[in-house]
Amino acid sequence: MKRKLADPATPLYKEVRELVLRKCNPDKQKQIRAIFERQPFGELERLVAQKLLDVVKRVAKEELGSENWLHLVARLNNRSYEEMRVAILEFLDTDVFDVSIENCVSFLDPLIESWDIDLATFSMDILLNHRAAPGQRKRIEFVEREPEPAFDEEPGLREFLHDASLSGNATGEEIEFLRKLGFKGKRPTAIYYYRELQNLRDPLHFRTS
Repeated sequence: MKRKLADPATPLYKEVRELVLRKCNPDKQKQIRAIFERQPFGELERLVAQKLLDVVKRVAKEELGSENWLHLVARLNNRSYEEMRVAILEFLDTDVFDVSIENCVSFLDPLIESWDIDLATFSMDILLNHRAAPGQRKRIEFVEREPEPAFDEEPGLREFLHDASLSGNATGEEIEFLRKLGFKGKRPTAIYYYRELQNLRDPLHFRTS
């Protein structure tokens, strides 16, 4: 950890970078390559490499117990079943700072079909090899969200919650729903919350999806 934090980031192996770029959307390859070369192992290169690694590691972890999958990946890498299982366990312990050429050839190359990135939002689309990876397509998004507004608990709600005859069997999910109800001007009473709870439970008020 000290080494990773103290030492300056070094570029990916040339072979690793070339593999990552080869999998990139052809329309973006030239632009992405220019960024990678201008900022060796900069924010974009680390982001792309890390997300590709995360997706492949997730697949490997989920499929580790599948003998059929292990045999398939072993055939793709011209290795024995036993060698492939050991290689996967070692691969799961790597990160973007120490990923090797062998890791990429063994896992990123056969499992990743292609990837694309929106440079405005940094959302990524990753297409997996349908033969070796279930799910086929993964989308990774970075979305800015507004924080939920803070609000004071209604006096009527506090009264409702303290009266066991009204709220005694209310579930945590139901109470959370009642807490999020908003009002302008009027102040609801404890009875209002009791009736709202009954409305929430009445099957006539909801359609089955």
